[in-house]
Amino acid sequence: MLLLCCALGDPHAQPLTAAQFRDLGRLIRSRGLSGDPLSQLTAARLRAFGVAPTLADQILRLLDRQARLSAYLRTAADRGIYPLTRLNAAYPARLRAKAGFLSPPVLFCRGDSALFAKPSIAVVGSRRLRPENAAFARQAGTLAAQEGFTLVSGGAVGADQEAQSACLAHGGNAVIFPADALSSHPALEHVLYCSAGGYEYGFSTRRALARNGFIHMQGDRTLVAQCTPEMGGSWAGSVENLRHGYSELFVFDDGSPGARALMARGATGVSRLESINALSPGQLRLL
Repeated sequence: MLLLCCALGDPHAQPLTAAQFRDLGRLIRSRGLSGDPLSQLTAARLRAFGVAPTLADQILRLLDRQARLSAYLRTAADRGIYPLTRLNAAYPARLRAKAGFLSPPVLFCRGDSALFAKPSIAVVGSRRLRPENAAFARQAGTLAAQEGFTLVSGGAVGADQEAQSACLAHGGNAVIFPADALSSHPALEHVLYCSAGGYEYGFSTRRALARNGFIHMQGDRTLVAQCTPEMGGSWAGSVENLRHGYSELFVFDDGSPGARALMARGATGVSRLESINALSPGQLRLL
């Protein structure tokens, strides 16, 4: 799985997408290959399976990288980073359940993967916060720690860091999906960092948008501290959540156009946050 789905630090590699890996897995199962099926893939066999020649060549090139894989994993281990494949028992069950075969085949992590299984609350929001919205994010982080929820966020400036700092200051735990290189984030006590596909990937819009979905999926509930209609990752991730039902979505009802727009699409508005445990859909402005 690592050979097929990770670049392994090679900028010219073309790892399989989650959809391509899903399709290959279905093909292998349908052909009844047993044991180590990937070791049985040859050019002739892939042609016989009906795989397009260009894709077959891509698969074989990816599989022929054992030395690079070993070096990549040694470097990861030296940095306290380890991979979790979708077949690993420690892989986040929420991502597996909500995204299915389109969940990331491989996550690279730094921190305690046991945090994936804890009750979780996701907090998202704009980078530039109004004072009252920053206070809402901090309150969410504080309550997460006090009520035993792991905080899930992207670690970005603004709502993410306001909530994260408050949570950790009150003895809580956090799962962070950074949009930039995992290796650039130092290990912190009570924090689990995770990144799809590799630990060295820098920021890209595509990866940032994908990780927004992971944040919403990993939370049992998601709180939106602030967003702008039709702009930015906080808006896009929240609308995607509402469309697919990744988690129960709540938004700080500050009277802003962003809050009103999300509420019109089905988010629950919260004007005062006093308890995460008490949050329930349809309770508009009661907490």
